[in-house]
Amino acid sequence: MNYNQCWLNYNPISNYPDKEVLSDIAIFTGVNKSSAIIENAVNELELALKRILNITINRQQHIEDAKQADAIQTGIILMITNSELKDEGFILKQEGNRILIQANTEQGLLYGTFDLIRRIAQGDRIKELDIRQNPKNNIRILNHWDNMDGSIERGYSGKSFFFENEELLVNDRTRDYARLIASVGINATVINNVNVRGAASELVTDRYLDKLRTMADIFEGYGIKLYLSANFAAPIEIGGLSVSDPLDKDVINWWDKCVRNIYSKIPSFGGFLIKADSEGRPGPFTYGRTHADGANMLARALKPYGGLLIWRCFVYNCQQDWRDYKTDRARAAYDNFIGLDGKFDDNVILQIKNGPMDFQVREPVSPLFGALKNTNMILEVQAAQEYTGQQRDVCYLIPMWKEILEFETYSKSGGSKISNIVSGNTYNQLNCGMAAVTNTGNDYNWTGHDLVASNLYGFGRLSWDTELSSEQIAREWILQTFPQDERVHNAVLDILLKSWSVYEKYTSPLGIGWMVNPHSHYGVNVDGYEYDRWGTYHRADRDGMGVDRTVKNGTGYVGQYNEPNASMYENKETCPEELLLFFHYIRYDYRLSSGKTLIQHIYDTHFEGVEDVIKMAKDWEGLKGLVASDIYERVSARFEMQLSNAKEWRDRVNTYFYRKSGKNDEKGRKIY
Repeated sequence: MNYNQCWLNYNPISNYPDKEVLSDIAIFTGVNKSSAIIENAVNELELALKRILNITINRQQHIEDAKQADAIQTGIILMITNSELKDEGFILKQEGNRILIQANTEQGLLYGTFDLIRRIAQGDRIKELDIRQNPKNNIRILNHWDNMDGSIERGYSGKSFFFENEELLVNDRTRDYARLIASVGINATVINNVNVRGAASELVTDRYLDKLRTMADIFEGYGIKLYLSANFAAPIEIGGLSVSDPLDKDVINWWDKCVRNIYSKIPSFGGFLIKADSEGRPGPFTYGRTHADGANMLARALKPYGGLLIWRCFVYNCQQDWRDYKTDRARAAYDNFIGLDGKFDDNVILQIKNGPMDFQVREPVSPLFGALKNTNMILEVQAAQEYTGQQRDVCYLIPMWKEILEFETYSKSGGSKISNIVSGNTYNQLNCGMAAVTNTGNDYNWTGHDLVASNLYGFGRLSWDTELSSEQIAREWILQTFPQDERVHNAVLDILLKSWSVYEKYTSPLGIGWMVNPHSHYGVNVDGYEYDRWGTYHRADRDGMGVDRTVKNGTGYVGQYNEPNASMYENKETCPEELLLFFHYIRYDYRLSSGKTLIQHIYDTHFEGVEDVIKMAKDWEGLKGLVASDIYERVSARFEMQLSNAKEWRDRVNTYFYRKSGKNDEKGRKIY
């Protein structure tokens, strides 16, 4: 095995306070049949207790009823029970010398088992435990952008561990991947890129279905549904038809037959993820049809088998002349989908990016979340750091996602935060949740940068419980990943919690994004996308910078928000300063709430960002000898890259705006 197990390494704890409660235990289950999920849960308990506490457990199984369970005085008891829990919920309770894990389903028992292990691995006490948990979101799904040749679009952690040379890989790493994501509550995964091309179109055919069945069986043993990204033009590209019109009878029949065949081979199949009519991908617009026409056609093929159709709202074929100040890419998702609210079938889910653009370090929340009231929605975030350092720069993203989830949309009286909308609670919907474009690859440490495994861990935990704090999630991950040493924990926690704001400081000021090298999206290029066919993003001139998106004078994007958000963003005096340049053109001499001018704020934050990176790197240096040497060396190398990147951002951005504005740095620092 040439890879590690991340937070499932199960580091030994020498002074665990409640070890006697777990000594000489036996495991009992109330499942009177062979069960892959229960077997995996019990195996995980055995492995964890052996590695963490050096306890070898005895295994007994098949309790027939609750009476037998009550008679057992010592052990861990996994019991299927009838309660008011959700299907995936669990109860975790310590009574005397026994620990009860109860759930309505085997999947709930699995999550309860991982919760118990997590508490022990963190060194938490388990005496007098009395926990009842239900997931906040029903759908907690990863999107892999893996290609069939083994490459990963926007991948920064090596190559795919699903594909190589147009073949599927199913091996020990497949199972360990399932263990990792199940341990944090993720219950679905899409294994291939949303940009479906070439052999990937054939994943829905017999060429791959037998191997996919093997993979799906492994996933099913950990409560995970397998999804595939499908090519909307598959009836043409692999079906021999002349069209892929969603209202064409031959196209409908082709998809019906295709889906029937998939479920005959993979009964547990989750459904399809579709990207259509965006960035040149085929879709219903070709035939004068709507997104609802396209999505509903596929959803109806999946419906008899309980399958779901996830339709991405990333639609921005709104190419423009850079001289055009009215066309606005930020408007695209809302403009394309608002008129279709209520027209999608109940097994269609719209997957909406957290912001209106493309995973920038700072964006407002997509206004679609406050506008759609009769449509299932999934919030899409990006754990892969495409625009936030590409896993070379540490950037702990949970604080960003927490801000998004806490945003009040005012779509319904009584409160309608994003967290309540995507959980389905606001509009009493079931098929809702959260998705993350994941950050994994076949690197030894799964995520390229050891510290950014915290984003994968954090997404799972946050999608399970949106009320968890960024700090709590970070502490959990640190305690399970690093040795039991307070110096390590405090240093890594400090690095993680400030890393997002640090990255923002030395890159994009006050909501301006896209100042990156085109195509690679790493490294500074202030005008990289400024005269691009997809839009302009800072519009800097000699007097100021920013994009006017107001209703009064700009693109009108502000009008897509509900009140009072629309009025808040419309007025530069009330607009949150971290988004000021996203919504307004601002003069360089405009004074912010700090009293600083806009241009001085740009200078200061970029200098501060570099100093912050120096401080983070120095804090990490202080952990030499306290963390594993291989981890220490890998993270140290990443900090060297990050510091070089931060300095380049500082110097290019400050120089650019000095030359634009002609205004000196008030502190007399060197601006090139």
